[in-house]
Amino acid sequence: MSITAPNTTPTPRQLQAERLLGEAALREAQALRYRVFSAEYQARLEGEEQQLDRDAYDPYCRHIGVRDLASGALVATTRLLDHQAALKLGGFYSEAEFSLQGLAQLPGPVLEIGRTCVDPAYRNGATIAVLWSELAEVLNEGSYGYLMGCASIPMRDGGVQAQAVMQRLRERYLCTDPVRAVPRNPLPDLQLPGNVTAEVPPLLKAYMRLGAKICGEPSWDPDFQVADVFVLLRRTDLCPRYARHFKAAV
Repeated sequence: MSITAPNTTPTPRQLQAERLLGEAALREAQALRYRVFSAEYQARLEGEEQQLDRDAYDPYCRHIGVRDLASGALVATTRLLDHQAALKLGGFYSEAEFSLQGLAQLPGPVLEIGRTCVDPAYRNGATIAVLWSELAEVLNEGSYGYLMGCASIPMRDGGVQAQAVMQRLRERYLCTDPVRAVPRNPLPDLQLPGNVTAEVPPLLKAYMRLGAKICGEPSWDPDFQVADVFVLLRRTDLCPRYARHFKAAV
């Protein structure tokens, strides 16, 4: 008697990017954000009673996401705020945490990315690539010259990881021209032993791989218990390895 062994090769996931339009799609994004941020950061979130992460910026943003076509679940999302919407709000989200010196002098329109999150089961290059491809479409449509936003480093260890990560970032990715981001709530000084190392968080690493730079020291966000780093990507500085996702933008 012969027995055919089951095929243990994982079936490739079918992921699709989409624009999240309408109230129901926005609530999906807010629910995913809540699950990720509350579990990983124990964040204090507006809308917690409904298990949603929402704020005053959401109605002014464009929301994009990645959906698993097999399950129908939204597995990644981010929101995008352009300069015109920021004017109506009185500023970009990042300006609540940083004084962005030189921002007004940037040539060309600016797009801010924020509240990016990925379901833990989908944290791989494929999911981020699908999300980046949709981001590229938005950049192309608006002819945005710059992408900016905040990326987070957990602070539950008192700041050791944040300080160690910043040591690495200052060496390779620090840029203060044309924008300098001055934190409104700087991290406390912390002397680290010389042998301390830390892994750069995946999203922050993804921004650096795109070609982004950090524009100063991090700001402490007590609601999310993270150190936020301000990142800026000049479209013309996009890493060639990832330019295929943004081919019409460079």
